[in-house]
Amino acid sequence: MSHSTEPAALAAVALAVADEAAALVREHAAAEVLVAATKSSDVDVVTAADRAVEELIRTRIGETRPDDAFLGEEGDDVAGTSGVRWIVDPIDGTVNFLYGIPEYAVSVAAEVAGEIVAGVVVDVAKSVVYAGHLDPGAGPTGGVATRNGVPIVVRAPAPLGQRLIATGFNYTREVRTVQAAAAARLLPEVRDIRRGGSCALDLCKVAQGALDGYVEEGVHLWDHAAGGLIARLAGARTLVTVGAAGTEAMVCGPANGFEELLEAVRCAGFLRE
Repeated sequence: MSHSTEPAALAAVALAVADEAAALVREHAAAEVLVAATKSSDVDVVTAADRAVEELIRTRIGETRPDDAFLGEEGDDVAGTSGVRWIVDPIDGTVNFLYGIPEYAVSVAAEVAGEIVAGVVVDVAKSVVYAGHLDPGAGPTGGVATRNGVPIVVRAPAPLGQRLIATGFNYTREVRTVQAAAAARLLPEVRDIRRGGSCALDLCKVAQGALDGYVEEGVHLWDHAAGGLIARLAGARTLVTVGAAGTEAMVCGPANGFEELLEAVRCAGFLRE
């Protein structure tokens, strides 16, 4: 049993738990994937695997750190007394998982006193592990982000017209209508737009330099807690704000050039003025 609030210790727990969770996701992927329920709309699905994986993560963290709080996408919030809260998305990219598209992730983050201090995102189908934690001794970056143990950094600065930007679409018709119009306005201004289907993985791709930016409305803390930290440690900036349709939105891009990206997505209509 551990009571440490040190980021490195919490990162080790996150890594072990996420690795075991990813193995369980693979087991479910090898069998028939069934929809267990829907949430905000009939296309916003939950699979039996989502529930089983979150239950595994809750159990493992509870065994190791019973005094910690827990916020997960698929279950009830759990209060804690240690000052540590775990923020978990058991399968980020559930629709991809349902269809057998290899673009979904397990996301586990640790928060201390309201600040995300450690995060792990496992690209399950590709067996790629992104990780990072705050480290006061690491210099101005505050820590190091890694991909399979190798440090990663964001792409070098590029003109807006040469940036590859990722986005996503909400599960409700009204928000999608707003997002589609915004994407159409942004598209002529950038190199191209991608829609991967996993917020956590899109943020990690910004971190490793595979994308120049990301914007999406309708995200939740469990979607971006781990990936956002990893991106920041790799040299990105993130902003959680209000989208044009009135729900939570995330913008992420390399720190050098972030203001230009932010202005572009505002002008395109992704964000509320």
